[in-house]
Amino acid sequence: MADEYVVSIASDEEPDSGSTLGAMGVIWYELSGGIGPWGALRPLVAVVLALVPFLFLGQHFNRQHRKALGSFLIQLPLILSVVMWPVLFIWSIADAWWVSSRIVAKSESG
Repeated sequence: MADEYVVSIASDEEPDSGSTLGAMGVIWYELSGGIGPWGALRPLVAVVLALVPFLFLGQHFNRQHRKALGSFLIQLPLILSVVMWPVLFIWSIADAWWVSSRIVAKSESG
């Protein structure tokens, strides 16, 4: 049996130059992780809404209305406790980010 070799010779022609729009599309795809503009921005919007104190808008944005209502009701006695309310507030911001990221991951994988 004789070994066969494949030889590839590169051509001297330059490839077609890409468009600016195509390059911007590739850059955006890399920046957004391939999940599109809304998937990339959704967790940030949830955090911005969660930064509004007392209203738990991040949870409402993620369609977790019962969690937001529960947090709203539990904050009333916690407001009297200067220590526990900030913990609940920071937890709600982190929770809004995590849930929104999970929603994006589920929508992109399914």
